[in-house]
Amino acid sequence: MPDMEARWVKARRSVNLNACVEMTEGGDGVVMRNSRRPDDHIHHSMTEFAVFLEAAKNGEFDHLIT
Repeated sequence: MPDMEARWVKARRSVNLNACVEMTEGGDGVVMRNSRRPDDHIHHSMTEFAVFLEAAKNGEFDHLIT
């Protein structure tokens, strides 16, 4: 769980699309949330998040948005 002082960040492109996924560091990993539901968090270890980012960069999830 992130602390109350957590610095949440979101992609610049998401703001104009009203699709704000925010992230912050959380203990030994990364925490994600939807800005419309700020109390709901998804926690990922650094390893899980690194694997996700690599897969996203490689286009492995592109079929979900096209």
